[in-house]
Amino acid sequence: MAVYDLEEQEQIDEIKTWWKMYGNLVTTVVVTIAVTVVGWQAWNAWQRHQTTQASAVYNRVVLAAGQRDVKLVREAAGELIDKFSRTSYAGMGALLSAKVQFDAGDLKGAKLQLAWAAENTRDGELRDLARLRFASLLLDEKSYDEALKQLATESAAPFAARYAELKGDIFLAQGKQTEAKAAYQVALTKFEETKKDAADNQRRGSYREILQIKLESAGTKP
Repeated sequence: MAVYDLEEQEQIDEIKTWWKMYGNLVTTVVVTIAVTVVGWQAWNAWQRHQTTQASAVYNRVVLAAGQRDVKLVREAAGELIDKFSRTSYAGMGALLSAKVQFDAGDLKGAKLQLAWAAENTRDGELRDLARLRFASLLLDEKSYDEALKQLATESAAPFAARYAELKGDIFLAQGKQTEAKAAYQVALTKFEETKKDAADNQRRGSYREILQIKLESAGTKP
């Protein structure tokens, strides 16, 4: 049997008293942390599994698109949306499916894919691209107000000029030259603010020229 001196016994008694007061709390905290860690690891494992599966389905979309198989593209993209909507692959699949369906003349199908991507895609830039393409399609259908709604939310910097340009196109189609000119000016300004790439000077120059022509044309009274 262990023999303790008076000081050691007092320390032991203090520990016992402290444990009686806080032992349950400490146990709860430790268990909570352990459960949280295990849960986090399980969540990450599930996320990786989802991403791997979604990647495989997206590859089917790409292969079907290369074969111009509209039906298979639509089915695979639908599977991504139904089962893996939280992954970026769902948005990518919807955009690719919309292009394939548009090229095949299925405008209704293309609109449905773009509408879903514009509303639900979690990746910000994919969502911006979906809204831009959806608005362009709505412009072609003369659904001007709906097209402008898609462009009402501020986009990421890489799409800012294109958003403003398309707004100008919509205003011009409505006969609103003042608004169109203002939008084209914004587009030109946003374009000049984007990061310049020396290897891409020719394309940038061509796009700047297009914006300048649109700006000048919007200011011309009929």
